[in-house]
Amino acid sequence: MKLGDFLDNELILPELSARTKSRVLAELVAAVAERRPEIDVEAAHKVLLEREALGTTGIGEGIAIPHGKLDALEDIVLVVGRSAEGVEFDALDFRPCHIFFLVLAPEKVAGMHLRILAHISRMLKDDAFRKAFLCAEGREGLAKLLEGA
Repeated sequence: MKLGDFLDNELILPELSARTKSRVLAELVAAVAERRPEIDVEAAHKVLLEREALGTTGIGEGIAIPHGKLDALEDIVLVVGRSAEGVEFDALDFRPCHIFFLVLAPEKVAGMHLRILAHISRMLKDDAFRKAFLCAEGREGLAKLLEGA
């Protein structure tokens, strides 16, 4: 599996402007809505906040992988964001998050949803990859890094 197969380069956000968890989630979802107008922004944001209420998706090492399921989706949507400043995301290590991978999935593809989350998690355990992600130049640099990931 390659993330590039699920990634629309327009959904790579090299500098998030949001500075809170809720705003980051809203910014990531807004990017999806621009590309996929059928997505109900409020419903998607609510699903993500409900998931965060169950336990943070800030897994540590500056990484957050928010995710949720939406009935309206036909396929998996992946959004990648980066925050140079960092965002307080209630991460497990209590440190700000700089790397964000949002995964939205249809209700009916739970297996693929879990495989993608596991793939992202494994990929981001690599310190060299995280450093390359944080240093990549703009959207194009991030896209190039992610296309083979």
